Amino acid sequence: MGISDQLGFQFRAPERHIWSVRALVAAVRGLVERQFSDCWVEGEISNLRSPDSGHLYFTLKEESAQIRVVMFRSAARLLRFRPENGLRVTVRGRITVYEERGELQISAEFMEPQGAGALQLAFEQLKARLQAEGLFEAARKKPIPSLPHRIGVITSPQGAALQDILNILARRHHSANVLIYPAQVQGDAAAGEVMAGLRYFDDRARKADGVEVVIIARGGGSAEDLAAFNHEGLARAVAASNIPVISAIGHETDFTIVDFVADLRAPTPSAAAELVIRSRQEIEAQAEEMHRRLERAVRYRLLMARQELTELAQHGAFRSMMDGIHRGQQKLDERRFRLEKAERQLLEQCRRRLERASATVRHYDARRRLTGIRQQLESQVANLAAAMRARLLAGGAALDRRSASLEALSPMAILNRGYALVFDAKGQLVKDAERLAVGDELSARLAHGKVRARVTGREPGESQ
Repeated sequence: MGISDQLGFQFRAPERHIWSVRALVAAVRGLVERQFSDCWVEGEISNLRSPDSGHLYFTLKEESAQIRVVMFRSAARLLRFRPENGLRVTVRGRITVYEERGELQISAEFMEPQGAGALQLAFEQLKARLQAEGLFEAARKKPIPSLPHRIGVITSPQGAALQDILNILARRHHSANVLIYPAQVQGDAAAGEVMAGLRYFDDRARKADGVEVVIIARGGGSAEDLAAFNHEGLARAVAASNIPVISAIGHETDFTIVDFVADLRAPTPSAAAELVIRSRQEIEAQAEEMHRRLERAVRYRLLMARQELTELAQHGAFRSMMDGIHRGQQKLDERRFRLEKAERQLLEQCRRRLERASATVRHYDARRRLTGIRQQLESQVANLAAAMRARLLAGGAALDRRSASLEALSPMAILNRGYALVFDAKGQLVKDAERLAVGDELSARLAHGKVRARVTGREPGESQ
């Protein structure tokens, strides 16, 4: 008798719980995710991979430890900077286990660089890349026309920047036409709307109402407010524009990527309006200066002619030379008269052009134009609907005819007329009585149901 029997109880071996690998990893994953559902981890990026899927895979390491990190596309597309190997970052996410390899990893939802802010780092990275491509070179910048007749402005219609531009243009040269493309200038959609404005003006550049220069304007704000103008796609759209572009973003101390790529950078929206067009007073002053210079030149020529005349008179050839001088004076007077007449005609043409433009703006009724377009659109929609209904009716009739034809050719239709399909014991269709023998079993398919029969006799058919 054993010791356990003498003491009155028995020892039992502990029960073994055997896990499958997948179940064990899943159980550990559940524990880890519940315990570390929201963690901040800092370290250095290494082994960075960014496949076409848009996800980011890298290792976050320090001197004696490392952990894998995955940031899926939904979170990666919100990053304000471009991750690089060797960059120290802070990552926020949940700790989980990648079941395929049984490895611990961080599923990151947010990441920011340590030291410089994300916006500043993204700004410096994009600036260095575009500068290396030559997009900031002065040689590729297009000249700004000195006196454009049509000016495009891309900005928010509710912003103070637009009013500043319009006021200054009206004061400096009220005959200039301004075409405004409304766009958001702050937020995620701002860059796309500004690019759409550039495409719109670029597509109409060679048309009669195309603009000669474009101003991208926005008032001052924080670095986050101006982040839309550090967008790579917008910078490349500005560089690719066929129309000269003036950037007027923020205050004088604010710089964006668009400022470096644009053909001209204005410190403020008001300064852009000053730079884009020469004032009417400047033009009139230049014309007056040219008139004074011309008058001085004419006086000088007359003085020289008088001196020559005096010298010729002293040599006894006064009469013959006076005729030539008189003819020259007459030609000079005629040319001066034609010049003054051309100047008056030019000023009159400018005045009439200004009056026509003012009358056009005063009498233009946008609502009447929109009503006509709406009526034309409704008429076209009604015609399209009528054509579609006619097409559907014709298709339905054709379908009914073809269905009737198929129904007439259907074997079931033949059976409904009193015919039957006869099959032998092997299920093969019987077409010739010579194939049957007395006593063979047959089955016949009728229009409604089947019957079985036995051959009691046969009669050979007529030869075909």
